[in-house]
Amino acid sequence: MKIAMTALIKKDFRGVTDNKHLFSAILILPLILTIILPSIFVAVVCFAPDDPDMQVLYQLLPQESRGGSFQMTVIGLIFNYILPLFFLMIPIMTASIMAASSFVGEKEKHTLETLIYCPLSLQQIFRAKVLASFMLSMFVSLISFVAMLTVIQLEVFFLLDSLMLPGINWLIILLLVSPSISLIAVTLIVRGSAKARSVEESQQGAVFLILPLILLAVGQFSGIMLLGTGLLLILGLICALLAGLLLKKSMGRFTYEMLLRS
Repeated sequence: MKIAMTALIKKDFRGVTDNKHLFSAILILPLILTIILPSIFVAVVCFAPDDPDMQVLYQLLPQESRGGSFQMTVIGLIFNYILPLFFLMIPIMTASIMAASSFVGEKEKHTLETLIYCPLSLQQIFRAKVLASFMLSMFVSLISFVAMLTVIQLEVFFLLDSLMLPGINWLIILLLVSPSISLIAVTLIVRGSAKARSVEESQQGAVFLILPLILLAVGQFSGIMLLGTGLLLILGLICALLAGLLLKKSMGRFTYEMLLRS
């Protein structure tokens, strides 16, 4: 059974990599969020330190955290408090590209009947579809983090002759919060894909999962709520619990009638 599930996961990966439009969409978003925007932030801090927005960000930090130069303090705030939010958005938006077409794409390509008759139970098929999208989102997130870290370190080193070390927030984000939120989103999107009549309809539903993260990002930028280590850890544990319960419940309720009636 593991061989059959692995084959199904590989098939879904090939479906994305062989489609130039889907593959380019997966690359564009991380490029903007992890290379272009952080580079703009660093450039503004270094070349326009008197910008009012930069002064507002500086005031968000408690007095004891304002050690060192103004530029390094603000870049540290952006790097350790604002940029991690992008790594909650990237997995969801990346996974939605594959997950949204997981079952409805099979219907449109008229391969759903072949999929049903493969030597896997419906629950195993559902699990394989979820796992494929989840693995893709985590892979893209990891590559994006390495690329972002490399670019920011080079920019800070050449502009300020210093280095920016990641805080413990990044560890919690990458190992707990981001995977948990990604699994929740993938499970919901894959389940919705089984009911959708087209890929576009499935993707429209996936957009609403981003809205809470956008509001959270606005809160970070405005200073309404800065997510510290404790809050991130609590959020990650809650999301991990919800992700496990949601996946188990969704698999239990996934039936042939649900898959074939739309």
